[in-house]
Amino acid sequence: MTHLRDASRGPQPWPAGRDSGRQVIALGFALTLTAVTIDLLLVGSLSLFFDLSFVVACLLLAWMVRPQDFFTVGVLPPLLMLGVFLLAGIVSPGLIARPGDGVVQAVVSGLSIHAGALIAGYLLALGSLAYRARRAHRPARSLLD
Repeated sequence: MTHLRDASRGPQPWPAGRDSGRQVIALGFALTLTAVTIDLLLVGSLSLFFDLSFVVACLLLAWMVRPQDFFTVGVLPPLLMLGVFLLAGIVSPGLIARPGDGVVQAVVSGLSIHAGALIAGYLLALGSLAYRARRAHRPARSLLD
């Protein structure tokens, strides 16, 4: 019955997410840390590659999560970037700020430098979740529509 109801709504741009919030959080950190590692190997610091990877990861996570865990992904992008920058600030402050900066200053600098990516990723994630929620609550079309 669920399959027929979903099919009556027309084609969807992406299959409905089925991953739990915990899985999506773990994947988010893995993707973001992978982007940091690749950027470090290629450039030596965080560049536009990291920013674009972060935005794509936020969008991907919003489409992968199951509807019961929308809130989790709705608050994930800022926490994801904060967590990764906190780790970078502890391990190597020079990665996200000046090498002599303390952890707090490095995190604040990193967040301010990459604020555009954070805002874009957050807005795309929230927009995707809103679209999915709206689409999920739309009544099924009748055969006469």
